[in-house]
Amino acid sequence: MPAPLTLDAFRADLAEYLYQRPDEVDLDEHPLHAGLDSLRIVTLLERWRETGVDVTFVDLAECTSFAQWWELLRARRGGTT
Repeated sequence: MPAPLTLDAFRADLAEYLYQRPDEVDLDEHPLHAGLDSLRIVTLLERWRETGVDVTFVDLAECTSFAQWWELLRARRGGTT
């Protein structure tokens, strides 16, 4: 099983699909406005599920920023850093 999801890994995953460096990812940005489409979101979702996070596409769709995604993912993995 992959390592637990961390904030750094989350940012790196987003950066890969946004064609940015992890430190360039604006966590306050709306995922769709940032350039993610549903296929990329599902791909990220599957990656995060492999780390043990219990989250669905609908859960993510209800969030309006990457920061909200992170809070949801963090809570669903037990709240560890």
